Amino acid sequence: MNRVFDSSGPEGKVRGTPQQIIDKYNQLARDAQLSNDRVATETFQQHAEHYMRMLSEATREMEMRREEQERQNRERQIERDREREERLARQEQQAASQPKPVEQTEVPADPAAAPQPDVMETSVQSGLVETPETQSKPKTRQRRKPRPKPVEQTADQAPAAEATVPRSETPDAAE
Repeated sequence: MNRVFDSSGPEGKVRGTPQQIIDKYNQLARDAQLSNDRVATETFQQHAEHYMRMLSEATREMEMRREEQERQNRERQIERDREREERLARQEQQAASQPKPVEQTEVPADPAAAPQPDVMETSVQSGLVETPETQSKPKTRQRRKPRPKPVEQTADQAPAAEATVPRSETPDAAE
């Protein structure tokens, strides 16, 4: 349908898709009819009819391919559905044949019917459950050890401390 054809007609080549060629030959046939050329009119109409048949054949083939593809898709979908049903049936059969573990209990549909945890009453009726994190702890303060008081240096002890520091570590040594 979208294929480009070269048509060698009575008045030269016509190029385009089948629909474009049909339109061109119909226009040429109208022009020939207006100029009272019956032979040219008939020739252009025959050429247009030829491409109309080609177009209808291509359309029919495409429709047949589309229907065949849809049929194959339906068959594949039916096969997938059947395989899915078989797999689900096997899984249900396996689940029914295996004994349920003792720890596993069925959950009732109504949550109110399920066993509820114990709630501890507190002195304040807040409706909250008392947890270890919320319980009050006795506050005990740890006493700090007193710092030793710095020993005051006398004037004659200060130069001795400077003498023990190597000369390369003093700020003056950098200069």
